[in-house]
Formats: sequence, structure tokens, C-alpha cells
Amino acid sequence: MNATTYEGTRTIVVDGVPIATDTEGYLLRRDQWSEAFARALAAQEGLDLMPAHWEVLRFLREYYFNHGVQAQVRVMIQHFTRTWDPERGSNRHLHDMFPRGGPQKQGNRLAGLLRTKGEH
Repeated sequence: MNATTYEGTRTIVVDGVPIATDTEGYLLRRDQWSEAFARALAAQEGLDLMPAHWEVLRFLREYYFNHGVQAQVRVMIQHFTRTWDPERGSNRHLHDMFPRGGPQKQGNRLAGLLRTKGEH
């Protein structure tokens, strides 16, 4: 994986294909998302994606494509408290899993979704 930065954009090369992102790593074209992209961006951010991370990323993508909006943190907490348990589904644990902005920022970025409303 290589990365090149241009004013306002960044290019990450994944499996030989240049993928354009903004300077924070959000995809400019959601249709270019792949698991390889998520792994490359996560590695760049110092995050080793474990099975639980993939569960969150798949949930975020599925929720977005089913509802047309990104899942709020409280929705994630409710879902993962039921799916895992109250401790692992807690806000604190989800933020520990995604240390660069929590599941709503880093999770959405890795899932190939857009910035959440109000993000700068």
C-alpha cells in the first residue's frame, strides 16, 4: 500500500489500484470500497482489524444500505449489547476498538461510508 497526498485529496494504492480519499481517509467514491481498502487504511491508522472489527464494519455498511443513514452510536451500542454482551457492546469498548474517533468516525471511514453529519 502506498499513499500520495494532493491538495484536499489523498490516493491510497490498494492491490495496484489507486483509490482517492479525502485527506482524512474517507473515500471520495463509495463504490471503490473493498475489504482490502479497509485493511490498508486500518494499517495506515495503526489498527489491526480483528473479527470483532469486521462485525462492526459489516453492521455499519448494512445499516447504511438498509436505512440510507449512518448508524448513531446509541444504535450500535444497542445492537452490540444484544449481539455480544453489555460490556463488549458498551460505548467505551466500541471506542476502545476504534481509537481514532470511535466507531462513528473511524468505523465509518473504514467501512467506506461518508463523514458523519457535523464532522469537520
